[in-house]
Amino acid sequence: MNIPHIAIISSSIRTGRNSHRVALFFKKYLEENKLATVEMLDLNEYRFPLFEERLRLQKNPTEAAADFAEKINNADGIIIVSPEYNGGYPASLKNVIDLLSKEWYHKPVAISTVSEGSFGGTQVITSLQFTLWKMSAWTVPAMFPVPEVTKIFDEKGNPDTSRLDEKRVSNFINELFWCIEAKSRMKKPE
Repeated sequence: MNIPHIAIISSSIRTGRNSHRVALFFKKYLEENKLATVEMLDLNEYRFPLFEERLRLQKNPTEAAADFAEKINNADGIIIVSPEYNGGYPASLKNVIDLLSKEWYHKPVAISTVSEGSFGGTQVITSLQFTLWKMSAWTVPAMFPVPEVTKIFDEKGNPDTSRLDEKRVSNFINELFWCIEAKSRMKKPE
């Protein structure tokens, strides 16, 4: 298999968002180690309107929505970086998950959750995983919760190497790549 193409969804559109630091980190990590080509899908830049209908059923979809769908479709795997807001994930992320349908089908998706607190957004994982399962995405078993995110990553995604567990990063990425490789070897269902 060739080098995989990864789309990273930075899901927060909140002013002063901190989860974007982790999205930037994964982009740099993958590119600097020449592990994958990477495309950042920053929902703060897309600013999608509230979900009204799935993209495939819209009569006149926006260019941004069609572009986003194509980027998800063309990615070998996805990394979603989500903050935890009151025990849930942001509406901006739910909005784009619901917008698409076939693009999620059997797509390997790795989840990284982020919080300022000590649990790293772990309350988000189950609800986000369930939503992605309902969309027929293939959620990667390894998760990457990041507690106390501002103590570990600066605003540009640079880590404090004394606080970052490189082995956890490597395991998370390798699990995503394993799923991508496994999918490439499987026969598509009829």
